[in-house]
Amino acid sequence: QVQLVESGGGLVQAGGSLRLSCAASGRTFSMYATGWFRQATGNEREFVAAIDWSDGSTIYPDSMKGRVTISRANAKNTVYLQMNSLKPEDTAVYYCAGDRATAQTMSRSYWKNLDYWGKGTLVTVSS
Repeated sequence: QVQLVESGGGLVQAGGSLRLSCAASGRTFSMYATGWFRQATGNEREFVAAIDWSDGSTIYPDSMKGRVTISRANAKNTVYLQMNSLKPEDTAVYYCAGDRATAQTMSRSYWKNLDYWGKGTLVTVSS
């Protein structure tokens, strides 16, 4: 099993920045990629970014490109999500996910089919 623990969420004003962290433990070698998803109240969970542990390949949906950056620290088994120019519509619970598939495959997968999930961290962007 793999445990994923998110941190770094909080309240930020529009235009501000936040960096989220996802610390992985357990059988981390079973994960090929780790990514971030978010879910706003009343909305479906949506893909934000993903990264391959092996070579750092990343993928973002067009809606996130230029505003978020995903990175990893292999020695710490930690993935980060840097978010800039935040908007009120970015308010959501942000979840870390891990899977045996590549980041690219994660980006196309239905979220319920992914292997591992954290409990989420709340990001609130005020206007």
